Amino acid sequence: MTIVAVFNQKGGVGKTTTVLNLAAALARRGRQPVGIDLDPQAQFSSITGITAHSGDDSIYSLFQRNRPLRELIRESPSGINVISSHVELSKVDALHGKGYNAINKLNTSLQAEKSRFGNTPWIIDCSPLVGVLSLNAIFACDAVIVPISADYLSINGAFQIVKTLKALEQVLKRRVNRRYLLTRFDSRRSMAKIILNMAQTEFGADVCRTVISENVSLAESPALHKTIFEHAPDSRGAHDYDALLDELMADGFIE
Repeated sequence: MTIVAVFNQKGGVGKTTTVLNLAAALARRGRQPVGIDLDPQAQFSSITGITAHSGDDSIYSLFQRNRPLRELIRESPSGINVISSHVELSKVDALHGKGYNAINKLNTSLQAEKSRFGNTPWIIDCSPLVGVLSLNAIFACDAVIVPISADYLSINGAFQIVKTLKALEQVLKRRVNRRYLLTRFDSRRSMAKIILNMAQTEFGADVCRTVISENVSLAESPALHKTIFEHAPDSRGAHDYDALLDELMADGFIE
């Protein structure tokens, strides 16, 4: 069971797009992934068509009444199993604080499901804020993907994540495996090349060899509530996310 969190402390970097289409690429290969929407904005839930009518139908009920994750999974039309979010999830910090039990809640629940779900990959769409929700994702995951759109503010968010992960290593007793993924990449723009060079200098071999190119079809597909493979299977965006999955599986990042 591989658990991957997709996280950047800046929004608008392709976080939800990456969760959606990486999960879709896995589903196309018969892997039956589960996507957890851990962002109160619930964009992943909305795009997949799995919206919660109340907090109790969402991941929020894990925190409120320890509801088992298996009871919350619903299958989307694209074949991705989804645990949806709800706006009530924004209350978690205030209600539960940042004690160890609160930030380890998702990890405990996922470990309880391990024998039932076997080799199922789980992908978590994180809130961009460093709080109880994102800490739950980091405590639970085997690895983190950090999407970086080709602009300065995005890579600065990635630099902040390095500090966050380093600070957590003493508590976790391990280094969280990670990959930095360049998104919205346009090779014609000098800034894109500068950001790529900055990432490679700072993060070295942890930078994905695959980049997600700027692509109209990728921008269109969420508005149509479709994955890139449903909307434009022959597009550059579909090719890029397929190539990303190939790379991550070849590297053992995803089993």
